[in-house]
Amino acid sequence: MENATRLFDCINTQARAPRVDLLNAKENGSWKLYSTAEVHTMVYQLCTALIDLGVSGNDGTAAGRDKIGLISNGRPEWIITDLAVQQTGAILVPLYPNTGTKEIEQILNEAEVKFVFVSSKDLCDKVKLVHANIPSLKAIYTFDHIDDCTHWSVLLKPLADGYEQKIKAISDSITENDIATIIYTSGTTGRPKGVMLTHKNIMSNAMASGAVLSQIPLKERSVLSFLPLNHIFEKMCTYVYLYYGFSIYYAENMDTIGPNLKEVKPSLFTAVPRLLEKVFEKIMVQGQKLTGIKRKIFFWSVKVAEAYELHDTSLWYKIKLAIADKLVYSKWRNAIGGNIKAIVVGSSACPVKLERIFTAANIVIMEGYGLTETSPVIAVNCYEKSKRRFGTVGPLLSGVQVKIAADGEILCKGPNIMAGYYKNAELTAEVIEDGWFHTGDIGELDKDSFLKITDRKKEIFKTSGGKYVAPLPIENKMKENYFIEQMMVVGSERKFVAALIVPSYTHLKPWCDKNEIPFLSNKELIKDARVIELYQSIINTYNPEFNHVEQVKKITLLSNEWSIDSGELTPTGKMKRKVIAEKYKTEIDKMYPSEVNENPTFVN
Repeated sequence: MENATRLFDCINTQARAPRVDLLNAKENGSWKLYSTAEVHTMVYQLCTALIDLGVSGNDGTAAGRDKIGLISNGRPEWIITDLAVQQTGAILVPLYPNTGTKEIEQILNEAEVKFVFVSSKDLCDKVKLVHANIPSLKAIYTFDHIDDCTHWSVLLKPLADGYEQKIKAISDSITENDIATIIYTSGTTGRPKGVMLTHKNIMSNAMASGAVLSQIPLKERSVLSFLPLNHIFEKMCTYVYLYYGFSIYYAENMDTIGPNLKEVKPSLFTAVPRLLEKVFEKIMVQGQKLTGIKRKIFFWSVKVAEAYELHDTSLWYKIKLAIADKLVYSKWRNAIGGNIKAIVVGSSACPVKLERIFTAANIVIMEGYGLTETSPVIAVNCYEKSKRRFGTVGPLLSGVQVKIAADGEILCKGPNIMAGYYKNAELTAEVIEDGWFHTGDIGELDKDSFLKITDRKKEIFKTSGGKYVAPLPIENKMKENYFIEQMMVVGSERKFVAALIVPSYTHLKPWCDKNEIPFLSNKELIKDARVIELYQSIINTYNPEFNHVEQVKKITLLSNEWSIDSGELTPTGKMKRKVIAEKYKTEIDKMYPSEVNENPTFVN
């Protein structure tokens, strides 16, 4: 590892400690294991084929080097393609599988992509629809066997003599400062930006992030991967796994995560907070089904977990925790494989309540923070307890510098800062000044270098009375209540703060049954006066924790959950505030009549 300066050097690192299960995926209902040797061979086969097809680094600049597109779910072929492309000197341009055809055309044209690898028929069909509009695109290859599509296996031919020297001659010319990938950010608003990341950017982040996991025993290093690999969070973590001796198992799809966890029994996985919320929701649903003493023990254990602190707990609390662990928490761990040491959480804020509960159950939550432009980690809570703190995103990553600007914005400098936005020097100059990257997030840095995110700079709004409101802390606090699934605070240029709320129907329906409220549909349920009163009381409970101008004066309950597929969330689960505001403009406008009601009010 000491000689590793480029991402693809992990091949040689792996060769010194080979695994029979380096990369793994379900094929025809069974796990197919790809050993280190097999991955090594396939990488070189594909690399050789791409070189023979004329793929190269050309003049060495980002604009002059060939680009290879990749649109696929997480699977061994993804990382094999990534490693092969790197060694040709070309640049990988990965896209989300749910990217629309218009955006695919836009990105592939801007990057002048030469070849595209896709996983499935629907993705192949998407690219075929716009192929004629992309002059640079020569061919499409698929990982699945599909009629009328070229399977990537045509490129994986037996290696001829001298292939190593051929590849080495090219790869030796590639430096840590060369661009390894261009990742187009999905963004919550506006046109996607192509973030150029060098080998050094990602490598520095992977090496420092790997050290954060060093306490996980080597023999227990296996992971289940299910987040999109084109997102820098999961991509960087993949290189942590490759360099630090983890076996990687790829989930079949998002619906099979539960069964796959039980099969693989990983020690680690990465997740977004939304997934943790769903996992805990299922735990609570099972608890609701219990009766008698078992039900009492379950909810007592949840209360014990909610009171968990990382340090200085009393002997009596430790005794209660041990009892709860034996009777309840152990079952939670078994439900996710029984071997989980930690869950690394990123992309958006994780509710502190969930951090406490999972950590109390001996499932360490390692929340971190960063952006695509920072490769991505700026700070992360470590596996080591002394380097974790609830309500923060952890201490700064080794080698990364942070300072807080006068307006509270987080500025970052270090080897992880991007080379710039592709073909957009003007925008690059706007966000990087004297080497400091302006994150757009508002935060605080304490004396121990623990970082706390308080809001997005662009999301802070001003009421018509001239008072500033940061919506994120309000939303995060109120979402700690089990009955609130999703929430968006509104009020820009309005007289007061209001909110759109998606109820947690998983918890609301049992409550309605208990209170003899008939269920016909979500739409009818949220009109019931008793349901309205429930949510008004929840808001009343939390409002005193905020100053007068930040208190939520009116709420509207919504019948449909926001999702990636329906367009309200980004592929990493962040709210698209502008999209939500436009979609529910009528509902928002109804909350702002001429007279202001100072008490929380439901608007039908």
